[in-house]
Amino acid sequence: MTIDRLVINLSYLSQRPTGHTVYAQNVIPHLRSLSPTVLIGKAVLPEWKLAHPDLDLQPTPTNLNPDYGRKGHIRRLFWTQFQLSRQARKYQASLLFSPIPEIPLWSRTPSVVTLYDFIPYRFLKPKTSLFKYYRYYIPLVLKQSKHIICISEATANDAIEFCGIEAKKMTVIPLGYDQQNFRFLDLPTQNYVLYLGRSDTYKNLDRALRAFAQVPNHQDYEFWIAGPPDPRYTPLIQGLAWDLGIKIKILDYVNYKELPVLINHAIALVFPSLWEGFGLPILEAMACGTPVITSNVSSMPEVAGDAAILVDPTNVSEIASAIASIIADTSLRNDLRSRGLQRAKQFSWATTGQQTADVLKRYLRQNLNQ
Repeated sequence: MTIDRLVINLSYLSQRPTGHTVYAQNVIPHLRSLSPTVLIGKAVLPEWKLAHPDLDLQPTPTNLNPDYGRKGHIRRLFWTQFQLSRQARKYQASLLFSPIPEIPLWSRTPSVVTLYDFIPYRFLKPKTSLFKYYRYYIPLVLKQSKHIICISEATANDAIEFCGIEAKKMTVIPLGYDQQNFRFLDLPTQNYVLYLGRSDTYKNLDRALRAFAQVPNHQDYEFWIAGPPDPRYTPLIQGLAWDLGIKIKILDYVNYKELPVLINHAIALVFPSLWEGFGLPILEAMACGTPVITSNVSSMPEVAGDAAILVDPTNVSEIASAIASIIADTSLRNDLRSRGLQRAKQFSWATTGQQTADVLKRYLRQNLNQ
């Protein structure tokens, strides 16, 4: 009798938290009913064994993840092409699930992948290696995958625009958030607005700071940035803040358990990114009851709904007006808090995981019936 075996590739997991790590940590446990074999790096294997003793966890080389920089990325691509197929055959996989868009090309084992965004297409220079990875490798992955899980409608639309993928080949499954960690704590508001995320050019921090400088009495407030700095970009942001006379605080890494307190104390989350595959900080801020200002482009309106102030991310005056209105209007803050808390209830990792399991079940059965 043929058995429907699912193999999941987590060889990319890093010991440092990333968006891909958060996704895997929260989705994979909801796939237990499929009895998967999970291929996972030796560096993170011990902690996964402790957290998920009932999963069949099999080790992959330690040096394939982002902790090893560009070399780790290149090694993983070679391992994916020349070793992952062998691993799939070894564990008799009838379906391979990769929570990032990387699969062994031309493999006989059908694959389902998760697709996050096409930001490198939009913002990277064509000569960079990451652009080439997206320009040449990712389209092949998407075309050869049996099915694609997209984290937003915006990402699915980009797959159609940039790679010519048919809509029927994709399922949109929004992300969730940690409901135990991110919650309303009813803490007093402090005099800072918050940006949460990486420092990168497409995150639009320069316009956010220019907007903050236009806010009346902005000297009474601070602009806090929490997230991994970029040695190429963060010094420029610090210099711009100095030139504009802004009180800025760069927090670098914030402990996961401390993030809700940081978010709850903020007057607002300012997240005017030029493009996002999803925009998880928006959801986490709404879950904390913190008013949100975010962009009216790509996936951000999908996440925020009517529970945030949506702005044109290229319009500094519009961003400034939104910040000023939240600072000045207590009733507006209360309304946005109420709307945000209700909106956040529509998202959960349990829902994301169950919908993912449903997609994988469908293709496991298809493969067995062929």
